Amino acid sequence: MGSVPLRSVVFVLCITPFIGLVIDGLNSGLGPDPAEQVMGRSGQWALRMLLLTLLVSPLRQWTAWSMILSCRRILGLFSFFYASMHLASFSHFYIAWQPSLLLDELIRRPYIAAGFTAWLLMLPLAITSSKAWQRRLRRNWRKLHRLIYPATLLACLHLLWQARSDISESLVYTVLAALLLAWRLIPKKGSKGTL
Repeated sequence: MGSVPLRSVVFVLCITPFIGLVIDGLNSGLGPDPAEQVMGRSGQWALRMLLLTLLVSPLRQWTAWSMILSCRRILGLFSFFYASMHLASFSHFYIAWQPSLLLDELIRRPYIAAGFTAWLLMLPLAITSSKAWQRRLRRNWRKLHRLIYPATLLACLHLLWQARSDISESLVYTVLAALLLAWRLIPKKGSKGTL
């Protein structure tokens, strides 16, 4: 499969959860608390896409399939898309787009501060994801895009902190994130650094 068809397939797979959410919304399929459904599902997919983005480099090394690198940008942008949807739904349903209420929530609830900080770290990555920005920033581009590491840790912390009685799902995501980040600490022959 060529890189263009592969990217097309990945794009369709990445947008499918959003389409499912829209269809459920139009058909009253979001249950008794639509706000919670939108927030929960968008947040889950933001973290899943973030982990898939981090999985690209290990897969490239393990399979020697260089074409998979062409999917990393799509996965990263969709992670930011779902994270932005998560933040927008929180802003709409819970604080009615009032900055003062957001500031109050950030101060009173550490898990919201962690999630918001993760989104802020992802923002420059989304803005500079293009080839043009990569050429413009040169070596600094790779350094900047390592912000994905603290963003992932903060996203996992955001999920763990808000989990109440059952933290099993949060732990699964956290362990996967820890493994993907730990892989990057292993010295690799001929590597100039990796994302």
